[in-house]
Amino acid sequence: MKLTASLGLLAVLAAPAFAADLPDLAGKEVTVVTENAYPPLQFVQDGVAMGWEYDALAEIAARLNLTVVYETISWDAMIPAVSEAQFDMGMTGITIRDDRKEMVDFSDAYMRSEMVMLVRGDEDRFADSAGFAADPDLLMAAQPGTTPFYVGVYEVLDGDEANPRIKMFETFGAGVQALRNGDVDLALTDSTGGMGYVAASEGKLKIVGEKLGAEDFGFIFPKGSDLVAAVNAAIADMQADGTMDALNKKWFVDFSFGG
Repeated sequence: MKLTASLGLLAVLAAPAFAADLPDLAGKEVTVVTENAYPPLQFVQDGVAMGWEYDALAEIAARLNLTVVYETISWDAMIPAVSEAQFDMGMTGITIRDDRKEMVDFSDAYMRSEMVMLVRGDEDRFADSAGFAADPDLLMAAQPGTTPFYVGVYEVLDGDEANPRIKMFETFGAGVQALRNGDVDLALTDSTGGMGYVAASEGKLKIVGEKLGAEDFGFIFPKGSDLVAAVNAAIADMQADGTMDALNKKWFVDFSFGG
């Protein structure tokens, strides 16, 4: 399904059509696939796809003179689909990992985040990972093959990937909805996504406990893609001129999911 993305960047993010010291890709059309279930990185509000990654990619496209077309796909199908070159690029807060590098090429990291424990706002049965692990009645939401899944299995629980306390969901958003409904008691997420869900929840969600390690996010490409070097150059340019900091302020400080 093709989507129209919001290109409403802050005024401080304005840039020339393409910078003289960056490659000019002559309007090349690039098909980018995403999940649209990971606020504030990417999500749909009032029928419009928006978020940190959409704004960042709009800025990258402006600097490199690219034309971007968006499509959506579930998380579990994304890396295989990009690996098979069904799409030119993928984005959904994807953790840079060595096992994934065997299937796809990554951009340089555009963001670092830390794993946190997302729970209901009135949760009082546990306040850290040890407390969760000690109560066999508590359940965790996860998506197969994701960093939160492996952190949950190996750092919070007993290392058994078939542990029945882990309930699988096709999308992270579905797992968060199950948390809100009381069907599970914990959803592990990186701090960026977690802050977005807490901000949107009107007190119905909160983050508890210790951070469970850091992860770097990158865009993904089919192996050998000639887009990687150009996108890396644009990322470095945006980090150097303060654009990334402005995006972080917009989406993690200023943005209100209610309005």
